[in-house]
This record gives sequence, structure tokens and C-alpha cells, in this order.
Amino acid sequence: MITNLQSKKRGFTLVELLVVIVIIASLAGLTAPMVIRQRKKADQTEAISNAKQIGLAMLEFDNDYGSYPGALTLAQLNESFPDEVIKGEAGANSNGYFKQLMQAGLTQSEQMFYAKAKGTKKPDGKIRTNSDALAAGEVGYAYITDGNEGMSSAGNPARAICVTPISPTLAGKFDADPFDRKAVILRIDNSAASVNIRVAAGSTTGDAIVGGVSLLASTNDVWGSTVPSLKAPLKP
Repeated sequence: MITNLQSKKRGFTLVELLVVIVIIASLAGLTAPMVIRQRKKADQTEAISNAKQIGLAMLEFDNDYGSYPGALTLAQLNESFPDEVIKGEAGANSNGYFKQLMQAGLTQSEQMFYAKAKGTKKPDGKIRTNSDALAAGEVGYAYITDGNEGMSSAGNPARAICVTPISPTLAGKFDADPFDRKAVILRIDNSAASVNIRVAAGSTTGDAIVGGVSLLASTNDVWGSTVPSLKAPLKP
């Protein structure tokens, strides 16, 4: 009797193992795109949430200094806070403009400036020195100015002031990969939303499209006489 029971117990045959492996591989192939899409959706949601926080700080800054961060507001900050450890800037990258918000004491958080994009890294929270604060790679948003001057809440509410994800290699273009062909924009009216990125065949970058036209097209009705100047985040 014992012998009969033992004879009925056997392991999987090679064919059965191969069938199981094929089934598992097929299921993984089916679910992987959904998992990736959900991850990108989560990253997009985080970017929208952080953009809204930036918008609140920008609005308070505008109330205090008459515009969003720019060359003129930097002069005011340096006069009002000459001994502040964190010094803002008004130049070629968005990091310096966002540091004006920190110099004004409106935030001590680096996290709100993070968006998952190529060339970015999670902020380390170190702001003890000026070079530590919003270091290269810790900012994921580009900042839009009129030349080197900040716009204001009195402008067209449809104008964008912060956008992500910007291509690290093509100036003024959006990277279609991080948020599944979506760009996140923060407008003057403090609304943050995602818009489509129009990508040409064979490319991974393109233009963010609002109302059928490029977001940054200076000829559209949104900008009027303002010439939007995009300040990309500083890459490591």
C-alpha cells in the first residue's frame, strides 16, 4: 500500500515546467505596460500636487513684491535680506528663481520643487548653505519669465509660469516619456493640470498643446506682447 502511494507522487515534468514558465511570462508581458502606466500616472499626480504648492508660494511672493521672481524682485530681496544664507538668482535656470521664494522665507522645503523627469533626483533636504539649496538635479520644473523679469498675477490667468517635464537636450521642448505624453503646467490663476504633448513620429520630445496650439508659442492670444522665456532646471 505504501509502495503504491509513493509511486503516485511525482514532480513536474520538464514539459509541465516549460508550460508554467510560458504562462507566467505571458502574464508578465500583459501586465507590465499597465504597471508602467500606473507608475507614470502616480508621478504625474505628484507633479501636479507639487506645482500647486509652488503656485501658493508664488502668489504670496507676488503679493509681497509686486511680481513673481525676477531680476527686480531679486534686488529687493538682497536689500531686505542681505545676510540671508540662501540667495536667489535671476539668470539662465529655474533653480535660482525658485530660491528667491526660499530667500523671502516663504518655504524651506525643497520637495515642492521636485518632479520626476530625466536628470532629476529626490531633494536631500540640505539647505544649510546656498549651494546646498535646490542644487543641480533637485528641481524638476522650468520657470517662465518675460525676459528675466517675473510675470504677475495681474497677467492673463491662462499663462503658464511653471512647466514639466522639459527635455534635457532640446531647448523649449517637452519630454514625452516621464508622464506618458503629458506635460504638467501651473498657470497664473494657480491652477495646475496636465496637457497633451504633441510628438512627431520617431521622436520622444514635442510641444505641450493647449487649445490646439503650442503652450509656448508667443504668437497666440495668451501671451499678447509678452515674450515667454523658459528657464530650464539646472541639471547635474
